[in-house]
Formats: sequence, C-alpha cells, structure tokens
Amino acid sequence: MNNNVRVRMAPSPTGFFHVGSARTALYNWLFARHHNGKFILRVEDTDVKRSSPEMINVILDGMKWLGLDWDEEYFQSQRLDLYRQYAEKLLDTGQAYYCYCDPQELEKERKEAYKKKINWHYDRRCLNLSPDEKEKKEKDGLPRAVRFMIPDTTVKYNDLIHGEIGRDSIDIEDFVILRHDKSPTYNLACVVDDADMKISHVIRAVDHITNTPKQILLYEAFDLPKPEFAHLPLILGKDKSKLSKRHGAVSLMEYRDQGFLPEAIFNYLALLGWSPGDDKEIMSCNEIIERFMLDRVNASNAVFDIEKLEWMNQQYIMVMDRDELITRSMPFLTKEKIYTNDLNQNKVKLRSIIDLMAPRLKVLADISKVRFFFSDEFQYDDKLMQKHCTKKTLDIMADYLTVFRKIEPFDIKTLDESLRTFADKNTIKAREIIHPLRAYVTGQEGGPGLFETMAVLGRDTCIRRIEKILKQSGHNV
Repeated sequence: MNNNVRVRMAPSPTGFFHVGSARTALYNWLFARHHNGKFILRVEDTDVKRSSPEMINVILDGMKWLGLDWDEEYFQSQRLDLYRQYAEKLLDTGQAYYCYCDPQELEKERKEAYKKKINWHYDRRCLNLSPDEKEKKEKDGLPRAVRFMIPDTTVKYNDLIHGEIGRDSIDIEDFVILRHDKSPTYNLACVVDDADMKISHVIRAVDHITNTPKQILLYEAFDLPKPEFAHLPLILGKDKSKLSKRHGAVSLMEYRDQGFLPEAIFNYLALLGWSPGDDKEIMSCNEIIERFMLDRVNASNAVFDIEKLEWMNQQYIMVMDRDELITRSMPFLTKEKIYTNDLNQNKVKLRSIIDLMAPRLKVLADISKVRFFFSDEFQYDDKLMQKHCTKKTLDIMADYLTVFRKIEPFDIKTLDESLRTFADKNTIKAREIIHPLRAYVTGQEGGPGLFETMAVLGRDTCIRRIEKILKQSGHNV
C-alpha cells in the first residue's frame, strides 16, 4: 500500500471542531503517514446557509494546533459544476430522475408514518408521472430535485473494522443527489470527490455507515473504482451515553484555552479506540505513526474520560523542559495578570515557581493558583481561615513568629528544622504549625511543599503575611 494510500478528512464547517472530528482527522493522518501516503483536507462547504469562513478557520486552526498537516486542500463549494455533470450522466442513462415534490410535504408524510409506526420510503411518484404531467410541472416552473433510482440488488462490502456488512435495496429509498437549488447532497459530492481525488481508504465515523451502501451504488452506477471503508466506533461519555458537553465534549480549541497540551491531546485521542497492542500509554507522535494500523482499531465504542485526559496532560507537563513550560504557561500568567513578562520581574523566581508547580499542574490554566507567589492580593479561603484562626492556633503562631523572624539561613532545610524544634520544645505536633502557616502565607490548604514555597517567597513576604493575619485577629505583633 505504500505511496498508494490516499485518505481524506472532510469536515463540514457548520459547527465547532469537536473531539469526534479531531479523532477522525487524527486516524486518517496517522494511517497516511504510516504508509507514506497522502492526507487530503476537503472542506465540505456546500451548505451555504450553515457554512461560514469563521467555522472553516476553527477547523483549520484545530488541525494545525493538533499538529496535523495536509498534502492537498479542496473546497467543495468550488466544485459544484463537477457534481452537476455527474448528476446529468445518471439522468442521461435513466439511473436518476427529476422529483418535483415539495420537501416539506414529504417530511410531513414521513413524520406521520413514524407516528403510526409505519416504514416510509419515497414511492417514486415522480418517476411514474405521465409525459403530460411532467410537461405541466415543467411549464409551471416547479422546482425540481434529482433522485437516484436504487437498482434491485443487495449491497455487500467488507468494513475494515466491522467486517462484512450487507443491505438490501428494498431498505434504501431513491435518495436525492441534487437539491432544488442544484446543490449536491452529501452522498453525491462525497462519491464524486473520493473518486476524483483517488481516495484509497474512507476512514470516518460509524454514524456514516448507513450512507456507505448508497455510495457504493453510486460508484457502481458511475462505473468508478470503490475505496476501502473503515467506520470508527462512537465516542461515549463515562456513563456510556452519547458524548456531550457535560462529558467534556467541547470545541478542540477550548481544550487549548484550558491549558491542555496538543501533544497530550494527540496521544489521548490516538488511544481512544485504537491500541498499540500492549499497555503502553505515553507515546511520541513518531512512535504512534510507526505502530498505527487499522486492524488494531476496536469495533466497540470508546469512552471519553476527562480525568484520564487530565492525567495524561499532567504526565507531559511534568517531563517538559522547564524553559518550554515557562513559555507555554506565560499566556495563562499574563491573562490572570499574575506575571506581565516585564524585564523588571524576577525570572529566576519564576523558574523556581515553575519547578515547584510542574508536578501539580493538570492543565496549564492551573498556573493561576500561583498568584500568592507574586502578590499579597490573593483570595483567602474563608472556611480555611476560620479553621486556623482559633485562639489556640493564633497564640501558637504568635509565639512561633518570634522564632521565625530569626531563622538563618532562610532555606528549606533550616525552615523545616526550626519548625520541628519549636514544636518539640512546646510539646505540640508539627502539623499544628504547618497547616495554619500554609494558610497564612498562601491562603490555600494544599500546594507545593510548604518549606519550598516559603523559601521562594522570602523571609519578608512570609513575615508580612503572618503579621497581617495576627493583627486582624487582635494580636500584638
């Protein structure tokens, strides 16, 4: 298959670029790169009313952010004449016919049949019109669509993921291939383009599996070679329901804005339905390309787990080069007005903070939790402060402050030893100082190691914040 593989991603710019579309694009890209083939981007923008340049840019930006480059680019809106020419071929050979029916009336019939639990197919009423009836409709200028006439046959094909699939023609109605406005429907445009672009493998979501028999019939009607088909399983939420926003199914670029790394999203999506054959989870792009094969795509539905994605993102953050992590974190620091990248700010301190925070970041947006490192203007947890501002605790902290002021050198080791020595001397547990001390200097209950945090904050900042809490509680300091 090497060099003969040609696959495509064919997004419709009528909505955001979601997880499902991103995985489909990724699997096509991986398959092409594994076989040294071509990955083609084909924007299916024939629905003029719903398509927009903004949505096209969202798709392109999402693919670029994920690292998916493409070898060729097409827009269906620029190929309308080609689709009409193919429809004319079917009309000329009697394999298609004009339909003058009102689409809204047909939809009304379909809904009425559904309510009565009756199967409804278009009854070929326009195919059976007499010449006089056709002539009258033409003279009246009635809008007309073009319907493909389903031959009396059974469609069978081998899906590379699901195995052999068959469908009787009796279950397929004569479907529209050109609308009243002469715009092509999905099935016609898809077949014409896949054949014209010499697509070797159609790898797409399983919800297209009902379209495949229709498209195979069109390939045969046009006497065109058929590609291989592979329909990817659904992506479900953890509760096994259809993936929705409450499961984390947001636009791909929202994951970027939340601070997910593209390499982590890439890695996670690759494993969302595909297995390399072992238990390995963290893999580089090149390793995934090398190992990616369609026969290892599971036919069962995949489950999207946002917690697993956060875990994977955290693994990438932890091993990332610190200078690179600072660069990628900077937009989140500046957005929260925590760090302005001003030359006067202490970049050495920022490096120390990043070193402390890296193992605790699930997403880069979590870096906003470091505000207390840069400013006294941070939010204290009210319940936490009530817990650690009892008279007993305040008295202990006031006594400890006299020792704290004299700690020398002000480093991790000495801070630790000093606190534990004070606790032993006063017959109290170390945690009776550690927990309130963290609350006073950071406003938080958790975070990086306390002594590491205070070493970065510095003596003056720590003393100032402890004094502030004690003064607010009526202690003389």
